[in-house]
Amino acid sequence: MKDLNLKGKLIIICILIFFLLAGIVACSSEAPPEQSQLPESPAQSAPADHPDPQPPPEPSPEPQPPEQDPPEPVELIIFAAASMTDTLEEVAELYKNVAPHVALIFNFDSSGTLKTQIEEGAHSDLFVSAAQRQMNELEELGFLQPDTRVNILENKVTLVSAPGNPKNLTGFDSLVEALLGENILLAIGNSDVPVGQYTISIFEYFDLDEETLVKLGVLTYGSNVREVTTQVREASVDAGIVYKTDAFSAGLEVLDSATPEMCGQVIYPAAVLNISMNINEAQAFLDFLFTSEAIAVFENVGFSALR
Repeated sequence: MKDLNLKGKLIIICILIFFLLAGIVACSSEAPPEQSQLPESPAQSAPADHPDPQPPPEPSPEPQPPEQDPPEPVELIIFAAASMTDTLEEVAELYKNVAPHVALIFNFDSSGTLKTQIEEGAHSDLFVSAAQRQMNELEELGFLQPDTRVNILENKVTLVSAPGNPKNLTGFDSLVEALLGENILLAIGNSDVPVGQYTISIFEYFDLDEETLVKLGVLTYGSNVREVTTQVREASVDAGIVYKTDAFSAGLEVLDSATPEMCGQVIYPAAVLNISMNINEAQAFLDFLFTSEAIAVFENVGFSALR
């Protein structure tokens, strides 16, 4: 009986130990929640179809045109009437801003001399004459580039006096009296110079004969209008017949201007020559002569633009 009680006690102790161990095991099995099970932050829980706002993409650079090689340097040779010396040299300075790769080389002389040089093979790209006659002759000989001939300017033929007007001239009427009275020395252009040809027309208008005037010793000549102007300015003659523009450039007093009835209109034509190796550049410069910048230069000395 005593052993039975002991066994019962042992059984009770074992049962108690079992429940004690079971409780310990149950407590140890409750682990803390894993990080993946923590509540998501608002940023993490944003719906997949509403992504975080992204900065706008930077605009792509505009396509740039391919770099072009600078144009090759060009020398443009221009034969022009001597009466255009000052104006064309000023226009040439303006043209440097338009076509810096083009070097303008001028040959200034009488239109007749320039025409002869072209006929004899002198290289020229552009011809500017002080009269139609020389341009007509070159056109008849086939020297002009087709469809490039244009009239660019009008000038006036004027009577100018030496400083102080030593013969007290008042105009062409008083000039005629002085010539017939052998009381003057007048400078005019040669017969192959446009200003000389205009002068002969004026003589004919007043019924004056050039040969008679030569015999009277009242005429001297210049191979171009600049030579006539120089004789007047230096007072080696009493008066001269020159263009209005040359009188302005030389600071000479203009006493009278010839009317169209006396010598016709004084028109300056220009054309690209077909012997040119730079036809496009020559045409571009000819076009520039009609721009407002160039016309302002011409009108400043007395030319009248024809466009």
